[in-house]
Amino acid sequence: MPTTAAFKEPSQLPRHVAIIMDGNGRWAEQRGKFRVSGHKAGVKAVREAVTFAYKLGLDALTLFAFSSENWRRPEEEVSALMGLFIAVLGSEVRKLHRNNIRLRIIGERGAFSDHLQRKIADAEALTAANTGLTLNIAANYGGRWDIAQAARRLAERVAAGELAPGDITEQQLDAHMQLADLAPVDLLIRTGGEQRISNFLLWQLAYAELYFTPVLWPDFGEESFSEAVAAFVERERRFGCTGAQIRALVAEREA
Repeated sequence: MPTTAAFKEPSQLPRHVAIIMDGNGRWAEQRGKFRVSGHKAGVKAVREAVTFAYKLGLDALTLFAFSSENWRRPEEEVSALMGLFIAVLGSEVRKLHRNNIRLRIIGERGAFSDHLQRKIADAEALTAANTGLTLNIAANYGGRWDIAQAARRLAERVAAGELAPGDITEQQLDAHMQLADLAPVDLLIRTGGEQRISNFLLWQLAYAELYFTPVLWPDFGEESFSEAVAAFVERERRFGCTGAQIRALVAEREA
């Protein structure tokens, strides 16, 4: 069996992991609780995922918290989610800052309340100069929206005479996408058993490995995360490893 030394090089591990955090509602329903209880339990799983990503030395972790389609959910659930978002921003951002983690919110913010928009701006400003893990929270985000807003920006440049239509390239479109300044997404994880990407990072996932697990998001901890990373390493034929070895590598880096 290969040792952790066999895959310690950063190039052998993902640099950017994205996660569709699915299963909060089902987790709550299985326990006879209201769906919002599942979302609250999911916050704990977010903390664990961020901690593990930080320990593993990832460049970026992108979490799909609220899609543009989620506004169709029952009003009371959406209201509870917005309240939870505000509360978590208030309670967690200083912890992120102390650990040199940069927080960014990606998505269309116009639909959020002024209060939430101020909270987001304050959290991003506080952590903007941090140089460790970049934590991206996708909120009111959709992959089609992302592509459309990038195309709109290029169209504005064409209208202003800064760019000719024939000069538009994939690279220029990419430069106007969300997350353009970060490493490409290497690994997408979706919890909850569904096997689709649900309009998440359509452009950025072009070459990512996809990993689907039946584990519901509130139960997705360090062991589940390490198994996903191990699967990525094995698919890339980068010497292969087990989830236990990934956890051992994290322990060595902490020592």
